[in-house]
Amino acid sequence: MPSLKWIRPEGRPKVFSIYKKITSIGRAGGNDVAIDDRAVAEHHVQIVFDGKAFNLNEVDLDADIQVNQKKKRRVRLEHGDRIDLGRSGSGGVELHFSLFDEGAPDRDDDDDDDDDDPRRTRAEIMGLRRLHELSVRLMHATSMDAQLEALMDAVIDATSAGKGFLVLLDAAGARAGDKDTTSSSEGPALSGPLAPGSAEPRVAVARNLGGRSLESAVSQLSDSILRKVIDTRQPLIVSDALSDTLFGRSASVMNLQLASVMCAPLLARGELLGVIYLGNDDVRGLFTEATLDVLTVFAAQASLLLQNAMLLDQLRTDRDQLEEQLHEKTFGDLIGTNPSLVEVFTKVKKVATTDISVLITGETGTGKELIAREVHRRSGRKDGPFVVVNCGAIPENLMESELFGHVRGAFTGAIATRSGKFQQASGGTLFLDEIGEMPVALQVKLLRALQERVVNKVGDAKAERVDIRVIAATNRNLEDEIKKGAFREDLYYRLNVVNLHLPPLRERGDDVVLLAKFLLSKYAEELNPKVKGFTPNALIAIRKYEWPGNVRQLENRIKKAIVLCDKTLVGPEDLDLFPETLSSIMTLAQAREEFQRRYILEVLERNNGNRTKTARDLGVDPRTIFRYLEREPDAPAPGGDDGT
Repeated sequence: MPSLKWIRPEGRPKVFSIYKKITSIGRAGGNDVAIDDRAVAEHHVQIVFDGKAFNLNEVDLDADIQVNQKKKRRVRLEHGDRIDLGRSGSGGVELHFSLFDEGAPDRDDDDDDDDDDPRRTRAEIMGLRRLHELSVRLMHATSMDAQLEALMDAVIDATSAGKGFLVLLDAAGARAGDKDTTSSSEGPALSGPLAPGSAEPRVAVARNLGGRSLESAVSQLSDSILRKVIDTRQPLIVSDALSDTLFGRSASVMNLQLASVMCAPLLARGELLGVIYLGNDDVRGLFTEATLDVLTVFAAQASLLLQNAMLLDQLRTDRDQLEEQLHEKTFGDLIGTNPSLVEVFTKVKKVATTDISVLITGETGTGKELIAREVHRRSGRKDGPFVVVNCGAIPENLMESELFGHVRGAFTGAIATRSGKFQQASGGTLFLDEIGEMPVALQVKLLRALQERVVNKVGDAKAERVDIRVIAATNRNLEDEIKKGAFREDLYYRLNVVNLHLPPLRERGDDVVLLAKFLLSKYAEELNPKVKGFTPNALIAIRKYEWPGNVRQLENRIKKAIVLCDKTLVGPEDLDLFPETLSSIMTLAQAREEFQRRYILEVLERNNGNRTKTARDLGVDPRTIFRYLEREPDAPAPGGDDGT
């Protein structure tokens, strides 16, 4: 067996067996012959066996190489040749080549002395070292491009390939943010047609054994071999391309004079991301099944890198799209594109410039105060105060004082004269939230204040004029409250000059997803920067849930999920959205039946319970009306067939 003897200045010589088709020599630990000397480049030279002779080839273009004291870049080795490696002026390393085994192969301290095959043990250790070196390089790489280049350098070194290419399908390359190493004039990597529906491949990384990027990368690839791997999604070894029965007649193989080629697909969750393509133009039969196993390991690492890059890029894309959507779909502090909400925005623009009274209605948590603030912000009073009064949070015996103020001594505890909310809001806007909670006795005084724009402090006979605009809000149905005698009808009409009704979140369609993404981006940086987004199942659950507490409930759930989540993406379980909490989807027949039921009952109510007239108006048999009445316990009481 041929060997290489390192003549060291101190100690006995070190002997290395030459048993591979390509033996790499250099300072880096991953080389087959690792020489720890600063005079030697990390990847200095390689010895290539072409089946007949051993040839010494340069790897590092700047490295100094002498054979028998003559500078050489490429030379055929003979028995007894002396090889001097080292950069000019920095000393060197003396090696002697022999066609015979001149001693036991040098063994590392961590080799197993009892192993039956020392060469195999050494190869396994070298493989582990290369994987470790790759992991270290990947950790220090600052960009995706640098990581992929480091991976390609490692796989070229581990397989003794002369060059390597990372070919990505366009979709994967775009999502991973990688750039093509070829110029725009070189075009796509493949000249022939691809499989139907497949993306066009392009070279993302092209490297040689010396760790340099290759120019004109496309011209060095065999499109027929590459197409075969893309079509079959299976790894491939071509030991002698020119003599291969399948590829030997390929124009690209003949033009490139290819020798050994090996390819492996990059797969992630069944999706083909690209191909690792390795080649050596000097040695036939270089790649074996064992080499393919090594390539498979590195291909898995490359797939993981690309998958992570695609995920991060998708998150960045989602963020950019969200920012763009928010810019287009934001109205003040409100977000949404639902037609009913957009109608509210349109009304706000029109009424804001006037002093007309506005009543905002809607369920709890729909954003009534935000709409009120937006009306104020767009009005001529925007530089004045915006004063909020929660009528449901003030005790009844203190509400008059809270609204209109009091003078000193007006009641027990009134130790000083104090202005009320009406006086504080003068020149601006007074927002009366939960107006439906106001006691009837106080509603009379409120009506006078709204009509005459004057108020009297408690305990004071002197009237004060105020210049305010009043906006009221409630989650109650004030018309029902009027019927029950809990709310004054004249006050209702004074407040409800323009009504702005905010739809509940469950009726706003995809707005709930847009709001959820906005709230997560808003609070994640503050509460848990590790959280980057929602899982697909979480978004589906958010869309299906009814959200009885509307935006306020959604906001609180997202805050909780961000704080407690241990993952990068928030799942439905983090939001307490389990299957049993989600509303089921009605079939089309059920939806049609539900609509008919509600519409029949609505028309029946308009006809004062007259079933005959309702059937005539709807063009149906009266028995249809009876059928729906039997199902609906809260149906309006019939007024008789003649309406009396």
